[in-house]
Amino acid sequence: MNLQKQANTIETKAKLSALWLVFLLNIIFRDIHEFVEPGFIEEIMTGTLNGNLIQEHMLLVGGIMIEVPIAMVLLSRILPYHMNRWANIVAAAIYILIAIMSGTTDLDDTFHLIVEIAALSCVILSAWRWRSPVSKHYTTHQET
Repeated sequence: MNLQKQANTIETKAKLSALWLVFLLNIIFRDIHEFVEPGFIEEIMTGTLNGNLIQEHMLLVGGIMIEVPIAMVLLSRILPYHMNRWANIVAAAIYILIAIMSGTTDLDDTFHLIVEIAALSCVILSAWRWRSPVSKHYTTHQET
């Protein structure tokens, strides 16, 4: 593999990892930001969220939903090319669908949702455009 292709692979992995961090930090800040909404803390203290009883399975699903982007920060750096490319495309597409389906309740939610979808769209675009670091015409006898 030549140095340029190797540098592009490292650069793409770093870019994907950074985009997952942008997405993840927006999710976290969006959730933390909810605490300043009037009545939110009182509602949580009653054991409900948006009128639904907070149950253990809901907390597990929430934990899994946040763990995937956390894992993608690392996996974007360590997975081999083909796995990395498709893992990023599939995970980002799923999270875009989830973000759209969950919707928003106010302007700040809408703002964070737009940023999250933009970051995930950049993940898909970067992974889609990422070309294999190993050339198809690579030979071991480049110099004769």
